Amino acid sequence: MKPMRLLRLLPPIAIGVGVAAWLIINSEPPERVEQAERGAVVTTLRAEAEPLAPVVQGFGNVRPARRWSSVSEVAGIVTYRHPDLDTGNVIDAGTHVLSIDASSYELAVAQAKADLAALRAEMDQLQVEEDNTARILELEKRRLSLARGDLERTRNLVEQGTAPKARADEQERAALGIERGVAELSNTLGLIPSRRARLQAQIARAKAALSRAERDLGKTRITAPFDLRVAEVSVQQFQFVPAGQLLVSGDGIAQAEVTAQMPLDAFPRLMAGARTDDGTGQDALERAAGRIDAKVTLVADPGQEWQGRVARIENALDPRARTVPVVVVVDAPYAGAAPPLRLPLVPNMYVRLTLTGPEGAAVIALPDHAVHGGDTVYLRSADGRLELRKVTVAYRQQGLAVIAEGLEGGEEVVLEDLVPALPGMPLSVAESAPDEATEGGQ
Repeated sequence: MKPMRLLRLLPPIAIGVGVAAWLIINSEPPERVEQAERGAVVTTLRAEAEPLAPVVQGFGNVRPARRWSSVSEVAGIVTYRHPDLDTGNVIDAGTHVLSIDASSYELAVAQAKADLAALRAEMDQLQVEEDNTARILELEKRRLSLARGDLERTRNLVEQGTAPKARADEQERAALGIERGVAELSNTLGLIPSRRARLQAQIARAKAALSRAERDLGKTRITAPFDLRVAEVSVQQFQFVPAGQLLVSGDGIAQAEVTAQMPLDAFPRLMAGARTDDGTGQDALERAAGRIDAKVTLVADPGQEWQGRVARIENALDPRARTVPVVVVVDAPYAGAAPPLRLPLVPNMYVRLTLTGPEGAAVIALPDHAVHGGDTVYLRSADGRLELRKVTVAYRQQGLAVIAEGLEGGEEVVLEDLVPALPGMPLSVAESAPDEATEGGQ
């Protein structure tokens, strides 16, 4: 029975196989579907060479351009303290702020004046004595001349026998007495210059003592040398202060200084653009500094800004940090202050210093994020495809990368960071940003 069943199943199977073979032979092959290339929508900008102003930034703390510390040079009791002499108050120049008891110093001045007056009186007396001695000496010399004449005549008479010898002896004794008086007067007159020199030395010493006493007296009165803001007061009224004690200190309000550490590699570009000649030395440096714009911005509130000027460059370079200290002066740091909306530029404020030099030669500058991996730029070619280009970055500033080599003006730079970035992939432009690099450098 089984073989008969198998024979009955063979015809239908053969028919099915034949139909399937016929369908396969006569059917059309499947269509090939082309897969579209994967592309990206990007934002681009045209690379153009334009003048770029060098900008250097640094940070530092504000300090006053002038400081004043008054140290007691005399000892005594504080007899006066200005009512506004407190920390934070502003004191005008010439204001009398403190007094130390001056009574003992006034007595010293009076004593020195009296000593000087006595010595000057002695000097006047010596002058009178000199004049009188000179007149008396002149008279005695005339008497001596007469006495000698009488002696000569008497001797002649004695020789002639008309006068006794005793008379000649008497005349000789009189002449010798007058001669002795002349010698004594001459000696007295000769000592007067040395006496005058001694008095002159004493007068000079008395003048020095008077000057010292007057100077000490002047040191009992403390005045502000310039407009200042009180930083510290170390004494109270009726307190005894020894010589050498700090009394009061203050900061000048006419100018403020900021010392910021600037990158050493960026600073030469700033100065090179500011130089107007090939001169050297301090004068050339000052002329270059005058062409640099300096702005001081409060880090805690960037909306508060002050205009400054480069005053000097300190010589203490930091070789490890590769920075150079630049000192900027801000004039009238308290001008326009209206706390809390507008603060004065006070000491110890932490600020950002921005130095901008004159525009230099035209360069190609791209947004920093348009340079990938530090040396690669994405370009959109003329046929709209991605090109990866190696470039050399000369330097970076304020979000810009200045290209030294590898990029030509007019090429279209892709701003996005494509992932993945496949060379030759098609790119379509969503928005062009021709001014982004320029705006970033402002």
